Amino acid sequence: MKDQANAPQTELLVCVKCRRGQEIPSDARRPGQYLYDEITALETPEGVSVTPVECLQNCDHGCTVALRGGDARWTYVFANVDEVSHPKMILDGAAQYQETADGVIPWRQRPEHFKRNCVARIPPVTLPETLPEETNND
Repeated sequence: MKDQANAPQTELLVCVKCRRGQEIPSDARRPGQYLYDEITALETPEGVSVTPVECLQNCDHGCTVALRGGDARWTYVFANVDEVSHPKMILDGAAQYQETADGVIPWRQRPEHFKRNCVARIPPVTLPETLPEETNND
């Protein structure tokens, strides 16, 4: 666990334009907007902000969210998020991410959905001298 006072803010990005591959009338609330609304209705973990974004370009894979936090942390993009059953799990994962120095939640501690639905892992702007020892089958 790291010192929260010195921790960079974790930003949870939520695609609000997501249609989950469905035809949605232009005046209807999209699943991505529903997901954002459900997440923001819950208590946000300390050090985490929730930001709506127009599109994360992952339209064929359900609702999509991303976690990022400062120049020294890895960014993660997660797909196939369910707007009804996943908001609390997403915030729990964001809280775990916030507790890390490098953005890497140990594999066995990640929410199951994060293990199976990671679309991308983007290196930090400032690369550490050694990369994290992470594999998908720890």
